[in-house]
This record gives sequence, C-alpha cells and structure tokens, in this order.
Amino acid sequence: MKRLLPLAALLPAIGLADPVWVGRFPPADDGLPPPWRVVQLDQDIPPTRYRLREWDGVAAVEAHAVKSMALLARPLDIDLAATPVLCWRWRIDAPLKSADMTARTGDDYAAHIHLGFDVSPGTLGRGSRIRQELTRSLRGRPVPDVAINYIWDNRHAVGTWQTNVYSRHTRMLVLRSGASHAGRWVDERRDVAADFRHAFGHAPGRLTGLALASDTDNTGETARAGFADFRFVGKDEAC
Repeated sequence: MKRLLPLAALLPAIGLADPVWVGRFPPADDGLPPPWRVVQLDQDIPPTRYRLREWDGVAAVEAHAVKSMALLARPLDIDLAATPVLCWRWRIDAPLKSADMTARTGDDYAAHIHLGFDVSPGTLGRGSRIRQELTRSLRGRPVPDVAINYIWDNRHAVGTWQTNVYSRHTRMLVLRSGASHAGRWVDERRDVAADFRHAFGHAPGRLTGLALASDTDNTGETARAGFADFRFVGKDEAC
C-alpha cells in the first residue's frame, strides 16, 4: 500500500504558495509595529492619528482623521508572479459627506489603501522621470513611480477607475461606496497584478510599498476607519 503524503508536502507540486503576511497587528495598544510608520506628506497639515486596538474581536489599526492627512506606511518586497492577490479587512464609521475624487477640493476618503510601484526607466518618459526625481528631492523621501489606490468612496459606483487629481501616475479604484457596509468589517480580495495591467496597460513593476489612510484635509471632515489582516496569496488561493 502506497504511503500518502501530507497535504503540506504537495503544495509546491501543485503551485500553491504560502500567504505572505504584511499587516498582522498585535492587539495591545503599545505602539505601531515596525516596519510600519506614520508618513506626514505636508508638515502644514495635521497628521491623521493611528493606534492599535481590538475592534469587534479583530486586532486592527484604527485611523482617526480630523481635518488631517498622513499615511501609515511600510516597505514591501513582494513577488507578484507568485502571490499577486492582496487580501485585507477594513471598516469605516461612515463615508465622507462632501468628498469628490474628481476635484482637488474633494480629494478625501474615509479609508483608502495605497500601493506604490517602481517601473522600468523607459515607461514614464523623460519629462515624467524628471518631475518624479524633483519631487523626491523636495520631499526628502522615496516616492513611487506609479501607484494604485483602493478607496472607500461616498458617491461613485463600485468599480469606477479615476486618475488622481494631484498625480496622473496614480489610479484610484472604488471598492466600496456609500454607507451600506459602514459600521462593520468587510473582507477584500484584489488581484494587484491584474489591476495594475488594467490601470497602466502593461505588466506590473516592482511593488515597493503599502500604505493605509483616512484622509480629510481637503473637506475638513472627520473620519474613523479600521484596517487589519493584510496578506498576499496566490492567484487561485483563498484568503
């Protein structure tokens, strides 16, 4: 009688990869775990506040924005060929009332996820490259070549793509809209590689960073959101 191998031993043979966890937060409120850090984009704008908490049984990061903006960000080194799908959980108390992603005065979100990529030198063009390098030198920190933002919007239909009003190299995708799912945790699953191809028309570059935020500096509103359980999995694998 042949001896059966355990399932774990068969995973590499059938092309399954282990989940790559990039945001599993401890329940205790004892400071944000490295390599996560708050990135304040404009020193004249108050930063969104972030803290760890257990929220309805979920160990999470809470973002509280009051006329504020700052990212909670971390670097990444993900092989999108092996694990192209990003899974996570998020929630909001309520959508913003006056936000509008098509106008600079309304470029705010109760919650959004930011993915930054580096691309090959010839992809952006010489003019765009010069502007990117200038931005990096002025800000004194790394700036991705291109980015995708998954947003919890207030008015646009789920599935809407929009070029960011501040950067033509950032694409916004509405994953949730309105208040129908507010006040509870919602699970998300996105094929990042496929979304990149849709947004930019070519294979994804190197995924260099992940950030989350609640953003209310343009509208002057208040928002509270939660984020948890970020991990990358294979294309055909469950979260």
